[in-house]
Amino acid sequence: MNTIYAQGGSVLRRHMVALIGISLCFYFTYHTLQGSRSVPRLVAVNSSIATMSQKNDALRLEREILEKKVASMRPGQVDKDLLDEKVRLNLGFKRPDELLVVSN
Repeated sequence: MNTIYAQGGSVLRRHMVALIGISLCFYFTYHTLQGSRSVPRLVAVNSSIATMSQKNDALRLEREILEKKVASMRPGQVDKDLLDEKVRLNLGFKRPDELLVVSN
């Protein structure tokens, strides 16, 4: 009699559930460690999110500063010091007794 066929059916049939289970374990383990949705990719994405959040916070702060400058330059609310600074810087106006030094 053939050894594959034993008294309760074939060896493959008796161990089919275990083989399928082991195969599924290998499949999910492989895709957990490799691929586009793996654990290392998740760590990289979380790191990228943290970096982008820091950049977003810095840009939000810069935007608030610029909004305050723009608000101070609106008609009727002009800050005379800011206006004087911008006129001197952009147009090159100065008083006769002043020396204008522009640096970038």
